Amino acid sequence: MATANARSGGLVLFMTVSFATSWAAWFLAMNLDGSATEPPAIGPYVFGAFGPLIGALVVRIRRRRRGEPLPEHVVRFRPATLLWAPFLLALAAASVVGAAFLAHALGGPGVDLSEADGLFEKAGGAAPFFVSMLVTGPLSEEAGWRGTAYPRMRASMGRFTVGLVLGAIWLVWHLPLFFIDGTVQNKLGIDTLSGALFAASVLPMAMLTGYAYERAGVAASIAVHFAANTTMVLLGVEEPVTQASIMGVQLLLVLALLALPGTRRKPAAPSADPSSHPLAHTGA
Repeated sequence: MATANARSGGLVLFMTVSFATSWAAWFLAMNLDGSATEPPAIGPYVFGAFGPLIGALVVRIRRRRRGEPLPEHVVRFRPATLLWAPFLLALAAASVVGAAFLAHALGGPGVDLSEADGLFEKAGGAAPFFVSMLVTGPLSEEAGWRGTAYPRMRASMGRFTVGLVLGAIWLVWHLPLFFIDGTVQNKLGIDTLSGALFAASVLPMAMLTGYAYERAGVAASIAVHFAANTTMVLLGVEEPVTQASIMGVQLLLVLALLALPGTRRKPAAPSADPSSHPLAHTGA
């Protein structure tokens, strides 16, 4: 009972800190003049993305102070699991590109990278662009959503159910971005089909990153999150047919991955964590 209470308390604490931090920062960004990509709004806009990471750190500090064991379904870091990260990164990117070609075959726009140069120029080069895509999203969120919330929810739910429920929570967490000038969400609009599909796209993404986490931990979920986000941005995915195709392809991909033999991981036994590696138990 004590373990179950600790798990539940940790999940509530994580959600409270994550939402409070992110939404407070984004509310400030909404009420500042200018775009979210420029001062003064860029500060709180970017800080808000780190709400899940801050929530994960708060939960971890509390757990260690109380001497509580790791949640049963935490995926521990092992160097060998890093071999999965590039494979899953390529698979996530391919799901977006493949879906874009499928959408074109169905009458949607063609695959176009013409906007990439503009994005690189605005970011100050290709390297800063990719770094920004890695930091604001994958690194700022995955230790929280997957490293902290996922194993606690997984204790009482199946993998598919956790993906849907955590995906729905993730969707709600993103909603303030529709009201901040300069964001992709604001450009699409919350009252449009493109905006609704963009918001709903986090559901298959939550399942895909959840699979990656169970397979190889936070490093793998970061890789999947980064690959999907970056590929979608570079392709300028905005048309509903393309967005729907990406959602469909990623859902089928997740179902296929979960059906593969050997995907049922044995959960980590509860224990005190040795913190033997910087990525070990990230956010748990």
